[in-house]
Amino acid sequence: MAQSSSTVGAATGYRPSATLPFAAEFRRQASRRRTQLALGFMVLLPLIILVAFQFDSGEDDRNGGGEFASLSDLATSGGLNFTLFALLVSASFLLVVVVALFCGDTVASEASWGSLRYLLAVPVPRARLLAVKLLVALAYSALALLLLAGTALLAGTLRYGWEPLRSQVAAQLEPGEGLLRLLAVLGYLAVVLLAVAGLAFLLSVVTDAALGAVGGAVLLWILSSILDQITALGGIRAFLPTHYSSAWLGLLSTPVQTDDVVRGGISAIGYATLFWSLAFWRFTRKDITS
Repeated sequence: MAQSSSTVGAATGYRPSATLPFAAEFRRQASRRRTQLALGFMVLLPLIILVAFQFDSGEDDRNGGGEFASLSDLATSGGLNFTLFALLVSASFLLVVVVALFCGDTVASEASWGSLRYLLAVPVPRARLLAVKLLVALAYSALALLLLAGTALLAGTLRYGWEPLRSQVAAQLEPGEGLLRLLAVLGYLAVVLLAVAGLAFLLSVVTDAALGAVGGAVLLWILSSILDQITALGGIRAFLPTHYSSAWLGLLSTPVQTDDVVRGGISAIGYATLFWSLAFWRFTRKDITS
């Protein structure tokens, strides 16, 4: 279904920029069960971890629990440390799935329901429809990250107190500085996840199956992570989108190590821009039949 960008012959008062407002799409997505469940789980996860620590008998420490046991010890030494632990256990998979869900489901689900062509017939310009859906998906992805960190910080501080931030890569940091470092980690994770958002959004445009778009993005991200572990690939690994995904650890060191953080940010923004550009190019040229 082709659509002209010209407004010649349009109804009096028609303004393309007034169609599909951001607030309307945001409310529409908020009413969906997958949005409610995803955001709800972001709040629930830190509480589950907190309860799990309450039932910890210390057997892992006595039996040589290894690195995870030492990380657990750090997690219970203050609210900032508990938040850092929650982000650590979520960053490699859970946050990837949540971002892929919001960005991969947004267009493909409309196509699978058969409502996409009706949105365009309102008429909503294709580029505007895609831009609004992308911005709403990114907004919910950011909200999910903030809910996870905010809940962990609140619950951890109430349970373990407002203590200095500790890590295995540097000496402890005073709570004020530790909070700033934690915010920097959150910012870097948000930037890295833009690559996931771009990939999922591109797949959402090229397929009518929402599950395929979400699952495809997650599987490709996992594949990139596996390839990054193969040292025989040498310098090629630096071009993988997951290569700098753990560079946020440098933000906790003393002094702060930002070289890989900058490279990771450039890589993530570059991949996201490429994927989003391909998505807009494909969507504005494809025939919408569903």
